Amino acid sequence: MSNAREKKRAKKMRNQPASVTLSSDCGPCHSGIQHHNGGSRSFQTPKQDLHPDSSQEYQQQRHQHQSPGPSYRKEQYFSKGQNRGERGRGRGGWRGGRQNVSQEMPKYITASTFAQARAAEINAMLKAVTQKSSNSLVFQTLPRHMRRRAMSHNIKRLPRRLREIARKEAEKAVHQKKEHSKNKCRKARRRHVNLVVEFNRRQKKNIWLETHIWHAKRFHMVKKWGYCLGDRPTTKSYRACYRAMTKHCLLQDLSYYCCLELNGKEEELLKVLARMCSIDTGPTFAAVPCLSGRLQGSLVLYRADRYPEDVLGPITFIWKPKDGSGITYETRQLWIWTHPSLKQGILTELKAVFQCSEPVETCSPEPIVTLLQEEKQTDVAMSVSKKRKREDHEGEKAVPVKKIIGDGTRVPLQSYCWTSQTTGVVISDLTMEILRYRLIGPLSHCVLTEALKTASVQTEMADAETELNKWWVENCKNSEKVSLHQRQEAIFELLQGISSPSEIAAGTILGLTVGDPRVNLPKKRSKAMPNPEKYQDNEKVRQLLLEGVPVECAHSFIWDQTICKNVTENKIPEQDLNHMRGELLVPGSQLDLGARESKIPILLVQQPGKVAGEDRPGWGSGWDIYLPKGWGVAFWIPFVYRGARVGGLQEGLKHSEYKRTPHVPNDFPDCPAGIQFAKELENILLGKFKRRPPAKRANYVKLGTLAPFLCPWGQLTKDWEVRNKTQEESVVTSSADSKSCATESQVPCDLKPGLMIEDSQGDMMEEMTKIQNLCKEAGAATSSGFFVLRSRKLLKQLSAWCRPTCGKGQRVRPASKLGQKEMTEDALLPIFKCYPRVLVWVSLSLLRKGSPELHAMICIPTQEDYLQLNKDQLFCGPQEPKHSDIFKHKILKLKERKKNNGKALESGASDALEAKAVEEPKELILGLWPDPLPDVTSHCSRILLGFVTQGDFSLAAGCGEALGFVNLTGLLHMLSSQPADKKGLVLLRTPASLQYRFARLNIEV
Repeated sequence: MSNAREKKRAKKMRNQPASVTLSSDCGPCHSGIQHHNGGSRSFQTPKQDLHPDSSQEYQQQRHQHQSPGPSYRKEQYFSKGQNRGERGRGRGGWRGGRQNVSQEMPKYITASTFAQARAAEINAMLKAVTQKSSNSLVFQTLPRHMRRRAMSHNIKRLPRRLREIARKEAEKAVHQKKEHSKNKCRKARRRHVNLVVEFNRRQKKNIWLETHIWHAKRFHMVKKWGYCLGDRPTTKSYRACYRAMTKHCLLQDLSYYCCLELNGKEEELLKVLARMCSIDTGPTFAAVPCLSGRLQGSLVLYRADRYPEDVLGPITFIWKPKDGSGITYETRQLWIWTHPSLKQGILTELKAVFQCSEPVETCSPEPIVTLLQEEKQTDVAMSVSKKRKREDHEGEKAVPVKKIIGDGTRVPLQSYCWTSQTTGVVISDLTMEILRYRLIGPLSHCVLTEALKTASVQTEMADAETELNKWWVENCKNSEKVSLHQRQEAIFELLQGISSPSEIAAGTILGLTVGDPRVNLPKKRSKAMPNPEKYQDNEKVRQLLLEGVPVECAHSFIWDQTICKNVTENKIPEQDLNHMRGELLVPGSQLDLGARESKIPILLVQQPGKVAGEDRPGWGSGWDIYLPKGWGVAFWIPFVYRGARVGGLQEGLKHSEYKRTPHVPNDFPDCPAGIQFAKELENILLGKFKRRPPAKRANYVKLGTLAPFLCPWGQLTKDWEVRNKTQEESVVTSSADSKSCATESQVPCDLKPGLMIEDSQGDMMEEMTKIQNLCKEAGAATSSGFFVLRSRKLLKQLSAWCRPTCGKGQRVRPASKLGQKEMTEDALLPIFKCYPRVLVWVSLSLLRKGSPELHAMICIPTQEDYLQLNKDQLFCGPQEPKHSDIFKHKILKLKERKKNNGKALESGASDALEAKAVEEPKELILGLWPDPLPDVTSHCSRILLGFVTQGDFSLAAGCGEALGFVNLTGLLHMLSSQPADKKGLVLLRTPASLQYRFARLNIEV
C-alpha cells in the first residue's frame, strides 16, 4: 500500500475502538472475523481479497462494534511500539485487544482490596480530568470561530462554563510569572546606562580593551590569552596594511601586553635579575644606555641560573630615569613588558628569586564596583555630568553606573602587589593600568606630531573645587620642570623633520605631557604628510640624529601612579565636550578649553624595526605610545583621523615575518607558552583534517610527511644526536676507509676527510680540555630537552659559514676576512660536544617559484641535486618518490573487527569479546602516521634538517620566504660537505606536496 493510501486509511479508521487492530490487507475489513462482547475470543478465516469499495459491510461492522463512549485519544488505536504509519500492518489481521483476559468470572472478591483499587483508579481519573496535559490556556483550546479578541486578560469574553478555570489560571500565572526585564525593547536596551551594565557583565570573563567596541564593528574578534582581540579586518586589507607599514603608518593596540613593575634598590635589582639572563645573548638589565633610562632594552629571560635552558620568554624593559640627586643607593623603578601568555611564568619566577611572600595591601588597585554594590551605596554623590540614572527596585536614590576601566576580571579582594622582606623589592602587576599603542611606518612620527599637541604651562587652577590638573599646576611652579617640559616640546616638534623613525637610535625614549587630543580632531579624515620645507637643512635635526634624545628628556609623569589615577578620574566626558562644541558661535571651529583642558602624561618609545640582515634596514620601524588607562579611545580616534590604518593580530604576525624576527609565542618552541601554542594549533589542524572525508584530504603517509600538524623538535634533535654519535664511532673505528661510509646521494651524513680527528695524543688532550672549559662556561649540559641557540658569538660564526665564499659574479670571501674562524675540525668539535640538542633560528628565501607553508620541511640536498642544478639553472628541485600507505589495510581490518564486535555484543556475546573490544589499540586515522614516529631525519629520500614556522609569499622580497628552525648538528654536517659556491643551499617541501624547491638559508644576527 502506498504512503498516500495508508494516510487515507488511517484518517478513516481513527475512530475505531481499542479492541481491534487493522490488518495489513488492503481491504477495510475481513468478513470471517467474529468479535465477542468481551473481546475474549476471536477466530480468523482464510484471507479473502476484498475490494475497497465494499463500504456497506464496513459501515455495518463499524456501527456494530462502536464503543459506547466517545473515543478521542489517538494512542488507543495503536499497539505498544507502533506509530500511526505502522497501524494496520500486523500479520494477524483483526485481533481482539483483550486476548489475555481470563474467560471465567472470579468466584469471590475481597471487598476492601477491590474498593481500594477502584478508589485509586477514580482518583487517577479525576486527577487526569482536572489537570491539563497541554500547556495551552483555556481560551486557546476553543475553536477558532468561538475565540474573541482580548480573551487573555478579559475573562468575561469567555463562555460561562470556562470562566472559573480561566480565573484560576490567571491567579496562578500572577504568582508563577517570571520577572521579565523592564528594558526589553531595543530602544531601552540601547540606552547608555543599560549598555554600560551589559558591557560590564560581558567583561567579567574576558578582558576588553578600551578600543573593543571600535574593533568589534570592523574586525573579526577572537578570544585569546584571556582577552577579546581583533584578529583581522573584515575588509580586504592585506596589501593595504603592507603599504601602510612600508609607506605610511599602521596602528595597533598592544594594551593586552602585561606590565610588571619592580621597585627597589638598584643594586639589589641588578644582582637578582642577573641570574635570569646572560650577557652571551646580548645587553642585559645592567646595560649603561638602558640603566640610565635613555633607551629601551630587550632580552630573553630564563629561570634563575638555568641558562641556556628553561626559557621563560622575551621581554622589553624600561628603567625610570634617575632624578639627579646623586644618591648611590637610590630606589629605582623598572617596567618589564611581556606577552600575556608568558606573564604567569615570569611573574612566578620573579616572586621566587626575590623571595616575595607577603602582599602589599596599599598597592592593590581599586576594586571594581559592581551594579549591586552601587545600588546599595545610597550616600554616593550625584554625578556632575547629565547622565541617565538607574533606580534600584526599592526606589532608593539613583546611582550612576560606572564603566569598567582597566581589567574587569580582577578579583576585588585579591592583591596584585608583592614585597620581599629580605631585599625590600616590591613587585606590582600593572596589567591594563598602562595602555600601549604601536605606530608602524615611516610617517608614524607625522601622525604623532599632528594628532598630539604639547600641554601649555598652567600656574592657576581652573576650578578650586575639582582636582583637575592639580598635579600639573604644582609642577609648573617649579622652573626646572618647566624648562624640561619646553626641551621635550622642542624635540617633539623636530620629529617632523625626520624622514623615518629608523634614523633615530633604537629604543629611544621621550617623555611628554600633552593636551586633550580630542580638541584637535579634524572635521574629516586625512593623511598626515611630512613638511620637508619647514625643517630643511636644520642643524637641530642633524644634532638630534647624531646625539639622540638626552637622558633628562626621557622623564615622564606617567611613572607616578597617583598622577595617572588623577588624570583618569578627572577626564572630561565626551558628552560634555560635544555640548561645548554645540555652543560655539562658529560651528566647526576649534574648541578652546583653556585651563579646563586635561593634561595627560605619555611616553614615546622608538621601535627599531628590522635591524638584522643587510636588506631593508629599518623596515617596520615606528613608535610605541604609553598612556594612562581611561584615555584609550581619546587617543585612538585622532590617530585614525590622521590616516593611520588599523591592523590586528594577523598584521602583527606579518610584521614579524617581514622583519624576520621570532613571533611570540609561535616561534619559541623551548618556552612553555610556545609548547602550549603548538598543542593548540595541532588540535585545531587535526580537527579540521578529520572533518573532511578521506577522499577530500591529503594522505600524508603516501606523501612521506610524518608530522603535518606539529613540529617534532624533540625527536628531531634526538635523532640527530644519535646520528652524530654513530658518526663519531664510525670515524674512530675506521681510518682510511671512512670515505666508503657515505654514498654520493647521502654525503651530508659524514664529515669531510679533511675534518677527521688527528691521532696525536697531545692535540687530542688539548682539544678535550678546551671542550670541557667551553661547556663549563656555557653551562650547557647534554640533558634530555632541547633549546634554541641564542649566543650572539656563535650565531655570528654560523652566519659567516652559511654564506657562499665564491661563485659566479661573487668575490672570494673566506670567513677569516669576515673576522670569523674557518670551518675546521678544531672549530666544529667543541660545538658538537657542548650543543648536542640545539635549534637555530634561520630565514629562507626561495630561489625560484614556490610559496612555503606552515610546517614545511627543510632538507639537505644530495650531490645529484647540485649536479642537476649546475646543468640546468631553471631546475626547481627534485621530487620525493611516493610512499606506500602501510596503515590502510590495518585501518580496514580494525573497522571490520569493530563492526563484528558490535554485532557480537548486541547479540549477547561472552565477556571475552567485551574485554577484547576494550583492549583495542589506539585509533588509527587514515592518512596520518600514528605515534610513536619513526626516525624523522631519514624517513624521506632527503635528510631532514628542520621545519618552517612562518612561510608565505613575501610582498617585501617579491618571492617566497620562510622562517623556521634547523638542528645545529645537522646544519654543521651540511655546511662541511657543501661546495664553496653552494653554501647554505637547502631544499623546502610543503607537507601536502612531493616537490622539493631550492632555497637559500641565512642566519641573521
